[in-house]
Amino acid sequence: MNFHQLHIFYTVSEKGSFSAAAQALHMTQPAVTMQVQALEDYFGTKLFNRSTKKIVLSDAGRTLLPFALRSIELMRETDQGMAAYTHMLEGRLLLGSSLTIGEYVLPRLLAPFGKAYPYISVMLKIMNTTQIMEEINKHQLTFGLIEAEVTHPDMVIEPVMEDELKLIVPGDHELADRDEVSLEEALRFPFVLREQGSGTRRVMEEQLLAKGMDLGELQVVMELGSTGAVKSAVEAGLGLTMLSPSTVRHEVALGLLKIVNVSGASFKRQFYAIHDKSTLLPIHAVTFLNFLRKHAED
Repeated sequence: MNFHQLHIFYTVSEKGSFSAAAQALHMTQPAVTMQVQALEDYFGTKLFNRSTKKIVLSDAGRTLLPFALRSIELMRETDQGMAAYTHMLEGRLLLGSSLTIGEYVLPRLLAPFGKAYPYISVMLKIMNTTQIMEEINKHQLTFGLIEAEVTHPDMVIEPVMEDELKLIVPGDHELADRDEVSLEEALRFPFVLREQGSGTRRVMEEQLLAKGMDLGELQVVMELGSTGAVKSAVEAGLGLTMLSPSTVRHEVALGLLKIVNVSGASFKRQFYAIHDKSTLLPIHAVTFLNFLRKHAED
């Protein structure tokens, strides 16, 4: 018996078939079947009851499953513990990322990561959360980074970075000389916002509702489908907005926009990593996520 066999057994159980497990593990179906049979030979009992339509765990398989899960969790903890010492790692990461993370957060982190780990290459695709989950299911991505927590029975979702929305005003606005304003003061002005359903919009509205405010009283003069369009509209003086400071670094440096703190309100949110539950992340992926956790706030 070895860890590889336990991992294969667990994956077959999670996926419900040998063919789906083979796809998840990047193995051939005969190889998966052979490893499960070797494990059954070791214990001298069947771990699955097979039929023409599906496979289900036997009593012995149900007994083994929590031990297999513990072995996988221990291997994940081992990789986490050793990731700090793996500077000569080689590998290729296929990463999916939502818009704000991919366009504004990751670029400033990829350069120092490349210097620290020169033999790990990162291939980044920017897409929405649904597309990321679909490609993880098809095993076309190593993992994804998303802006809103989701639930999926086949996925592991864990917080990896924290972000906070701030009030963004035009550089020549009457609030631009203020370091801090009250929420009530800010809401006296019209707002340009991302479209309904966006992660940024949802964080803002949830905090306003928590403060007992009526969203109908918010003066939304424009709803736009991209962060870039929102920034341009605010620069033009059409209204204020709430965005992550990471998205307006360039405009703030040029004096086109100003970041203003809002007293008495916190618009914090988490960014999450998501990956297939039955697949162990390669250690260079664990190293990348640990790097993000450590350097995201630098």
